[in-house]
Amino acid sequence: MNKSFTIVELTEKMHELVKSKGWYEKDSKRPQTSRNLAISLSLEASEILEHFQFTETIKDKDELGSELADVALYLLQLASVSGIDLEEAVLKKIEVNKTREWDVEK
Repeated sequence: MNKSFTIVELTEKMHELVKSKGWYEKDSKRPQTSRNLAISLSLEASEILEHFQFTETIKDKDELGSELADVALYLLQLASVSGIDLEEAVLKKIEVNKTREWDVEK
């Protein structure tokens, strides 16, 4: 798959998947609330650490890619259901970070 997708297109694809699983239904066993999505995002991000446990090298690149994709999907969904324009938020944060200084002793 060589096509590039925008954040909006990826978000739409994520919503299609979630809807197809019935997770947006009121009686879903996996309520897609901001709180639940934030928890899931954190759990998935933690799973990335397993790939570096006791080593500085990537153990399995495909598996790491799969975990990174899980994180990206939860991030896209959390931003969307929370009413946050992720693209705008990222661009604003880049501008803020341009003015920040790191590794400066005070």
